[in-house]
Amino acid sequence: MPAFSVLDLAHIVEGSTAADAFRNTLDLARHVEQLGYRRFWLAEHHNMIGIASAATSVVIGHVAAGTSTIRVGSGGVMLPNHSPLVIAEQFGTLATLFPGRIDLGLGRAPGSDMRTFQAMRRSPDSADRFPQDVVELQALLAPERPGQALRAVPGVGTEVPLWILGSSLFGAQLAAALGLPFAFASHFAPDALMQALEIYRARFEPSAQLAEPYAMVAANVVVAETDERARYLFTSIQQQFAHLQRGDPGRLRPPVDDMDAYWTPHEKARAQHMLACSFVGAPGTVEDGLKAFLERTRADEVMVAAPLYDHAARKASFTLLADIAARLNGTGS
Repeated sequence: MPAFSVLDLAHIVEGSTAADAFRNTLDLARHVEQLGYRRFWLAEHHNMIGIASAATSVVIGHVAAGTSTIRVGSGGVMLPNHSPLVIAEQFGTLATLFPGRIDLGLGRAPGSDMRTFQAMRRSPDSADRFPQDVVELQALLAPERPGQALRAVPGVGTEVPLWILGSSLFGAQLAAALGLPFAFASHFAPDALMQALEIYRARFEPSAQLAEPYAMVAANVVVAETDERARYLFTSIQQQFAHLQRGDPGRLRPPVDDMDAYWTPHEKARAQHMLACSFVGAPGTVEDGLKAFLERTRADEVMVAAPLYDHAARKASFTLLADIAARLNGTGS
């Protein structure tokens, strides 16, 4: 019975502000909490005018304070941008304020361009230390040891659950070696999905946090009353990927009637490749696609991304998806 969760970047849509994005993020979190989704994760990106979740731990606190049961976390924090001690303190604080509800997903990519990375005053080789930094972070969140000289306060003893995020085989290998849950970013980088899952499951070593492998896969999902309506809403996401190729991500744009008139054949081919793990349509269409996806991946959980221009349409999509999830899990009609 795979769980369903939500990935949000606090997108700033055209004609709106970061404050609007934060209001929509909290409203969506409250909505999906009522629908029974397991987690609500936010992701770290910097120097992007269309994403308001750069201060990820702060936005996690905002969402956790405005909800009551759903787990809230990072999908993810880009650890090369930070010292493990600072992240242990931030998430230790969150776990102290919201006990039993905080997740810490960790990524190895900087989540920004090189100029921004340099502005964060981090060493160019910080990504190479990712495995060691994860182990250091684990130790800082673990129960205090006799003679321990360095402590995260709050943080020590909170044992915030760690996740390894990845879009390649490296993350799968690390998650397996450390006995941590693994989340694959198949919603934009699907190529290595199946091989990464195979490696993760085959090489998994049990740990104090996790006895058996636990794999999450990410997908873009847009559900509407008809296939045509869902495909129309999905064009906001398609435009986003076209503009990423142009080096002009911008704010989230409104849907368009004709994507073929909007992008070049090369942009279309590249975007469709990156968006291969997308399920768009009426409930029956999406249910069939997700069922096949889950049978293929044997995922324990699906993290759903759905950055839509219209907030009401986005909430409606997650409502329809909740019904689909219940049927897939044998609990719905």
